[in-house]
Amino acid sequence: MTVRVRFAPSPTGMLHVGNVRTALITWLFARKNAGHYLLRIDDTDTERSKKEYEDAIRESLTWLGLNWDEEAWQSKRLDRYAVVIEDLKRAGRLYACYETPDELNLKRKALLSQGLPPIYDRAALNLTAEQKAAYESQGRKPHWRFKLNLEPIIWNDLVRGSVEFDGADLSDPVLIREDGTPLYHLCSVIDDIDFKITHVVRGEDHVTNTALHIQMFKAMNATPPQFAHLPLLSDPEGGKLSKRLGSMSIIDLRDQEGLEPMAIPSLLARLGTSDPIEAYSSYQPLIDHFDFSKFSRGTPKFDTDELERLNARIIHTLPFAMVKDRLAVMGLSELDENFWNAVRANLERVRDITTWWQVAKGPITPIIDDADFTQTAVTHMPPEPWNESTWGEWTNAVKNATGRKGKDLFMPLRKALTGMDHGPELNTLLPLIGAEKAKKRLSQLAA
Repeated sequence: MTVRVRFAPSPTGMLHVGNVRTALITWLFARKNAGHYLLRIDDTDTERSKKEYEDAIRESLTWLGLNWDEEAWQSKRLDRYAVVIEDLKRAGRLYACYETPDELNLKRKALLSQGLPPIYDRAALNLTAEQKAAYESQGRKPHWRFKLNLEPIIWNDLVRGSVEFDGADLSDPVLIREDGTPLYHLCSVIDDIDFKITHVVRGEDHVTNTALHIQMFKAMNATPPQFAHLPLLSDPEGGKLSKRLGSMSIIDLRDQEGLEPMAIPSLLARLGTSDPIEAYSSYQPLIDHFDFSKFSRGTPKFDTDELERLNARIIHTLPFAMVKDRLAVMGLSELDENFWNAVRANLERVRDITTWWQVAKGPITPIIDDADFTQTAVTHMPPEPWNESTWGEWTNAVKNATGRKGKDLFMPLRKALTGMDHGPELNTLLPLIGAEKAKKRLSQLAA
């Protein structure tokens, strides 16, 4: 069997960490099994769907490297839905209901006050033709519900194991609005049948929907796909994701936060699994080791600090060739491979390199704690050319001349040379600064 999966975002907002996790897990499963990955745009909500969101969905997936094999739009399939709707009506599986939202709310409250589950009472099934005509003469238009069979609904979930519902405990779902437009449940099932979807990956908040959908698949004479329901993400304390990073859009994580694209899947692919979370610069290890059996039912905690750490680790291993063009866009076309290799271990974002470029090329404001000491350092400055051994030779000479050692030796020199009390190793940074600038900075001159 060829694996065929889909990621089905609604273009009513930007892609965030939660729905990108679904896209990622679905994609990894497809690629592990040499399967087919469908990007389905669920755009039947015409009031809220926007082209800008649809474009942002594609841009986000492309930036993350989650390519797709086929694309479809629900808004282009309305004629197909209409055909299935008529079939379901003729089969008695769709029935017209005339209650208003207020009337349904009163029924719901009455059931809850009696300690009963708020299940629709199917009163519409007993309406006579005259009663329906009377409602329509009042201007009411029906919504349409799917008539569930009152029988067990059982499936083997790839994450949750055996799942069982009783149709008698569920409300007949509304599948068609009063204006005649089909709702998500109906469109999704029809699409999954037509596109021959074999596996559906989604959040555990859809488990009840899946029970409804399984009966709908069978009502359309189709075999349901296999399902994998992932636990929803929480913050490190088990609450909702913070607005710091967890609920930001992927576009914002790229543009505002400056994250590397592989930092996000490095974290999301392993959350809630038995595999260790590591920084990856490519997808292949994540594809090779993917298996639904590794996912637990526990709530995975999305830690933004961990995302930051992974991002830094990825940058520390990035070869110059992968950042050269980005640096040029930042106005750093003169920055070469030696400079990149010298400072990348001190970067949390690629854009942070501008700080160290400024430190090396100037101008900076030196911090002089002891002018006599720095002048002594000037007199013992080694001749050019400088290389990575120069710093050691120089500090040994200054140590012998002043008797200083350790932090008392190194820190005043660092602060005078860079204007900072931290940064890259000076054995690599010093040759990038050069003798002329170093001498001026130690002498408190503009450099």
